[in-house]
Amino acid sequence: MTTLRNIEFVTTVADTRALPPARGAEVAFVGRSNAGKSSAINALAQRKRMAFVSKTPGRTQHINFFRVGENRYLVDLPGYGYAAVPAAARAHWNVLIGGYVQTRTCLRGVVLIMDARRPLTELDRQLFKWLEPTGTPVHVLLSKSDKLSHSQAGATLRNVSAVLQSVYANSSVQLFSSTRKIGLVEAAAKVQHWLADGRNKKPPVKGE
Repeated sequence: MTTLRNIEFVTTVADTRALPPARGAEVAFVGRSNAGKSSAINALAQRKRMAFVSKTPGRTQHINFFRVGENRYLVDLPGYGYAAVPAAARAHWNVLIGGYVQTRTCLRGVVLIMDARRPLTELDRQLFKWLEPTGTPVHVLLSKSDKLSHSQAGATLRNVSAVLQSVYANSSVQLFSSTRKIGLVEAAAKVQHWLADGRNKKPPVKGE
């Protein structure tokens, strides 16, 4: 099975000004708190606690970097949208996420994790707005799809795919479950394809 086994934690930052030098290729993981983002990273890495899985959503407050090869990184962005988190913390996370995805020149793709039972929230749509000037490709994992019936999962996949074509054309979507290993190989292949592209891009010019 194709996975990302050779992975190691590198650093964590709480401010975009402290980001490591942009070189090589990065793939970022982002999603609403409690959507299963950390579980997805752990499943791809075949590690139980590579990315911290908390019973209390909203605990990830930094950008975490994991090396998967020479100048190749997985980037765990803060979860967003958890109501119990103080407003100041939510605002900080939005600045952190928005600043990273809009300006990071070595970002090759974004894996957006959505709970299959509650996809396409307003905050998910905000992410697409941030990415629109850059055109960075997005691959959506409809996580926890094992909690839906076969027909429900299929209908959700079709509906989300149709919406994405109108909201953000440079995107793709699949069913996923970290516990049942649904879609694991497909997701890993997408990430590895992006990581193979080491060319840096120019940041978007404001006003264009």
